Formats: sequence, structure tokens, C-alpha cells
Amino acid sequence: MTSQSVPPGAGARHFLDAFKDPEAVARYVDGPPRFVPGLESLHRMCGVLLAERAPENARVLVVGAGGGMELKHLAEAHPGWTFVGVDPAAEMLRGAERLLGPLNERVELVEGYVEDVAAGDFDAATCLLTLHFLDEDKRVRTAGEIRRRLKPGAPFVAAHGSFPQGPGERDVWLDRYAAFAIASGFDADKARGAREAVAAHVSMFSPEQDEDILRRAGFTDVTQFYAAFTWRGWVAYA
Repeated sequence: MTSQSVPPGAGARHFLDAFKDPEAVARYVDGPPRFVPGLESLHRMCGVLLAERAPENARVLVVGAGGGMELKHLAEAHPGWTFVGVDPAAEMLRGAERLLGPLNERVELVEGYVEDVAAGDFDAATCLLTLHFLDEDKRVRTAGEIRRRLKPGAPFVAAHGSFPQGPGERDVWLDRYAAFAIASGFDADKARGAREAVAAHVSMFSPEQDEDILRRAGFTDVTQFYAAFTWRGWVAYA
């Protein structure tokens, strides 16, 4: 849930560097639920949406698989599915292996970017909490690379930071991002620090812009299914 499909820019590296630290990786699974409202339900909805079209023996591509949280949920909920997970952060992939335990027998983990995953006919794909690390051009290219690895009509679920960017709106939503983490028990100073880091280093677009990016990448029937403070999720089809 940390990675990008193409080599990141300076802003993204600010965050990727943290995932080289084994202690930070060990604490990772505690972070996203404090910042992302309804994360467990997001994972459950993701599985429901993929299963609408994916067969019982689906082969699923997970981009930004470091940490393994969505992999674990999807593998437990769908015992016939197999997975290829890709992430450039080796330490995060090791964390995913530890979290998955015996589920690893159905998961292939690839250190790198989506271009490092062999072209194949995947039945479904996900990219959660990841695309906001990329600027607009790289985001379009990344989504396009994911689409090219999917069978025609296969479902794709994306969810990441996306909120109104009009005058004065950005700061209001970023304040809410930090306030939710604090309300969820995260250290207040660290939450405010995360807010400033996101403001300085992460590319954020409006939901309308994000939907347009998915269409430009070649996806059809782009539909928003999830909205929670600064986060949005979409399902689309190759």
C-alpha cells in the first residue's frame, strides 16, 4: 500500500525512505487504520467488487502490495484466488510475507514496479493507497500499465487520497485528515507532522480529476464507490 508503478519523484521518495526502516515497517499495520476511515470495510468492498466479475480461480494483480493488508483480506475471503503483488520497498514486502503466513503459498511477491510484472491475463487488479504518490502523467501511465495486464472487461479497484482542491478547500480537508487520525488515537504531533508532509510532498487531485485519469488510461464505466474524508475509491473495467 505504499508503492508506485513507475520510479517516484522527489516527493514520493520522502515517503518511500521511511519504508526502508525495519522498525517503521513493523509499526506500519497500525498506521493506515488510524488515517483511513473504514479501511477494513474498504478491503471488504474491494473483494465484493472484484468478485462481481472475477472467477473463483481468479488471478489478481495487487499494485502497492507492501505491508500485505489487502492481500491478506482478499486471500482469506476468496480461497480460490491467487495473487501477484508488486512493491518497490523490499522491507515492506518482507512485512507482507510475515503478515500473510501460510497464505504465502497463493501469493507471488515482486520487488519493483508494475512494469516488472510479466504481462499476463489477470482477472482483476487493485491499487490501494498508492496512486496519490504519482504526478498526473505518471498516474495515467501507471493506470494504463495495470489495464494492459487485465483481461478485457476485468475489474480494477483504486482507492487513494482525493478531495476538493478549490481555493481554501485543500487546507480544510488536510486538517480533517489529521483530526481523524488524532480522534483514532494517533499521536497528535505525529498526525500534524503527517499532515504537513502530505501537503508538501503528495500529489492530490479532485475526485473529478482522478476519474478522468482512469478514463484516460483506458478504463471504462468508472464509478466511485467509497468516500471518507480525504479518501476516494473507484471501480472501473479494462
